[in-house]
Amino acid sequence: MTEYRIERDSMGEVQLPKEAYYGAQTQRAVDNFPISRRPIAPELIHALGLVKLCAAQANAKLGRLTKGRAPLNETELNALFQACQEVADGKFDAEFPIDVYQTGSGTSSNMNTNEVISNRALEIAGYDRFDKNKKIHPNDHVNCGQSTNDMFPTAIHVAVATGVQNRLIPALEKCCEILKAKAEEWKDVIKIGRTHLADATPMTLGQEFGGFARQFELSIERAKLAVAAICELPCGGTAVGSGINCDPKFGATVAAELKEKTGVAFCEAANHFEANAQRDGLVECHALLKAIAATMSNVANNIRWLGSGPRCGYYEVILKDLQPGSSIMPGKVNPVICESLMQLGAKVVGNDATISLAGVSGGQFQLNILMPVMADVALDSVRILSGGAEVFADKCLKDLSANKEKCAAAVEQSLSIVTGLNPYIGYEKAAALAKKAFKSGKTIRQLCEEEEVLPKDQLAEGLDVMRMTKPLDK
Repeated sequence: MTEYRIERDSMGEVQLPKEAYYGAQTQRAVDNFPISRRPIAPELIHALGLVKLCAAQANAKLGRLTKGRAPLNETELNALFQACQEVADGKFDAEFPIDVYQTGSGTSSNMNTNEVISNRALEIAGYDRFDKNKKIHPNDHVNCGQSTNDMFPTAIHVAVATGVQNRLIPALEKCCEILKAKAEEWKDVIKIGRTHLADATPMTLGQEFGGFARQFELSIERAKLAVAAICELPCGGTAVGSGINCDPKFGATVAAELKEKTGVAFCEAANHFEANAQRDGLVECHALLKAIAATMSNVANNIRWLGSGPRCGYYEVILKDLQPGSSIMPGKVNPVICESLMQLGAKVVGNDATISLAGVSGGQFQLNILMPVMADVALDSVRILSGGAEVFADKCLKDLSANKEKCAAAVEQSLSIVTGLNPYIGYEKAAALAKKAFKSGKTIRQLCEEEEVLPKDQLAEGLDVMRMTKPLDK
C-alpha cells in the first residue's frame, strides 16, 4: 500500500505520497484536475528544467542567490544546478503528474518543477528533503525573480523551438535530399502530366519529383521561420511584464544562457508586456508548422496516387511492400506510410485550430490563460511531423523505384500530346484530332500518320515528347 506524508502550504495541510519529490501545491493540482489523466509533455518538462537551470545560473551571476535574506552556499548552489539539470535530462519525468488541462497559466506545473528541483537539490546537498525548513526553497530560490507568467511561456518557446531545430528540420532535410536524388535519377523518364486528375502534357518523372523536393526545401525554410517566431523570450517580465522582484539584467542573462545551451538564437523580449500577455509568436510558429504538414500530406498523397495499382491504377512509381493490406483480400498491399502522413497532416490542421482559437480568445489583459493546451498541441505537432518525416524518408522515399514502361505507355496513349502540334496546325485542328483519336481508339501519332497531317519530319518534331517537357528552343 502507498504510504503518505503530510505537508503544509499557504492553504493548509495536504496528504501526498511519502516518497514523492513534488510537494503540496503539486498534489492540490493533481486532486483538482483528474481530467485527461495525461500529464504535460516530456519535452515541456525538460524545457522547464533547462529554463530553471539557466535562471539559477543567471541569478547566481547577478548575486541574487548568494546574497540577501536566504543566501545559498557553494554546495547548495551546485546542488540546485544539478537538480535542474537532472529534470532537464528527463530523470524525474514521473514526478510530474499534473494533468494537461490545469490552471491556464501553467502555475501548477511551474510549482511542480520548483518543488521537485528544491527537494532533489536538498537531497544532493545532504539535507533531509522532508524538512519543513527548506534551505533550498521552491519559491525563494528555484523561482527567484520569476513568475509562472513569464517562465512557463519561456519554457514553451524553448521546448517547441528546440524540437523544430533538432528533430524536425533534420528530418525534412533527409526527405529533401532523397527527393532531389530521385529527381536526378529519373530526369529522362517520360510520363504524362495530370491536371484536374485528367491527362495533361508530358513531363519527366524527375521534374515531378523535383517539384516535391522544392516543396520540402520550402518546408525547411518555413521550419526555420517557425523557430524565429518564438525566439523572443518572456523571462524577466515576472507577473505582468513589469519585472517586479527581478534583476533588470535577468531576462537577457537567461536568454543568453539558453542560447548557449541549445544553439537556438533566443533573446530577451523587446517588450515584456507584449511577451507576457500574448502568444502571437506561438500562433505564427504553428501556422508555419501547418504549412509544413500540408506539404508532407500533399507529397505523400501524390506518391500514393502515383503508386496506385498495380494493374488497375497509375503504377508509375513502385512502393516497397511493407505489410499485408487486407484481412480478406490475399496479396493486397497498401501505401501505408503515405496514409500515415495524411493522417498526421489532418491532426496538425486540427492542432492549429486549437492554437489559433487559444491565441484569439485566451489572452485578456496581461496573460493568456490557455497556455497549457497550446503547449500540448504545439509539441504534439512537432513530434508527429518529425516522426512522420523520418518514417517517410526511411520507409517510403528511399525505396521508391520508377516504372518506366508504364510511364512511357501512358504518354503514347495520351490525347494531350496533340498540344505539341499547336504551333504547326493551330488549336482548333489539334482539338478536332484529339476528339477523333479518342472516338476511334487510335493514338494521336497513328491518326496523324494515317491522315498525313504533317510531313514526317515536322510530325516527328511536333510529337517529340521529350521536347514537350521544356520550353520551345529559340
